[in-house]
Amino acid sequence: KTLTKSTIVQIDAVPFRQWYESYYALPLGRKKGVKLTETEDAILNRKRSTKSEKKLVIKQRRAKVEQGLEEQFQAGRVLACIASKPGQCGRCDGYVLEGKELDFYMKKIKQKKSK
Repeated sequence: KTLTKSTIVQIDAVPFRQWYESYYALPLGRKKGVKLTETEDAILNRKRSTKSEKKLVIKQRRAKVEQGLEEQFQAGRVLACIASKPGQCGRCDGYVLEGKELDFYMKKIKQKKSK
């Protein structure tokens, strides 16, 4: 398929989930009651200085993720929009959809699949 500007694509959620978990030290996209592996637990609960602990608490207060985006992280795929015009090599920039924009495109995709 051709990549053009403003195209909606599905991308792998793992790199975003890993960044979120390392930055906020909170699990993302995990089912309730599922145990974390030893490596994941070590990343989330590693030893920190008191100064970085205070910063982490402040970060965690604003670490809310919208319900629609949370469901996508659990599925392992995230919808994104291409913001640049890709060249010959196919590299492009974009952003992850969230909020009303995510709801709109989810409805469009569901309508297209039902036809």
